[in-house]
Amino acid sequence: MQVIDELRRMGHERFLAIYEALEEQGFGPLDGEVAKAMRFRPHAIKKLPMAQRARRAKGIMERHANAELCYEIFGSYLFKVRKDLVLGFLDATGVEHEDGMLESTEENQPDPERVAGAIADLDERFPVEDVTLYLSICAEQWPAIPQIQEAWRSRAAVNS
Repeated sequence: MQVIDELRRMGHERFLAIYEALEEQGFGPLDGEVAKAMRFRPHAIKKLPMAQRARRAKGIMERHANAELCYEIFGSYLFKVRKDLVLGFLDATGVEHEDGMLESTEENQPDPERVAGAIADLDERFPVEDVTLYLSICAEQWPAIPQIQEAWRSRAAVNS
């Protein structure tokens, strides 16, 4: 599970930045789960610093190893903060989409020949850690594309 591996190798500061980017009305994306784990009432969780809530949320995600949740959190972050990165990859690799949304990932796959060029372009325009995060999602989404798997593994220093 590439997104789980990416979560586990991610530092707390990086996760905090993602968590804070997804904050709405003072609540982080997993504050409900954090409150439940700490036996807080949902609204009382706002009294804790965001860094503490993010650390707890990351721990919950790591313990449960829920790839769907990681995929959702990381995808939401990228779509909110780096939508041009997502659209750039999809466009550059020939993936049909409607404003970043895909109907099917099985029939609608990136052109393997265009993956390396797309990644090189993204690396020039966006922070490398965000490109790597997106590659973890792509590796999860398109496991049959070796160029994506290899690109993510080389960045994440993950052994096959």
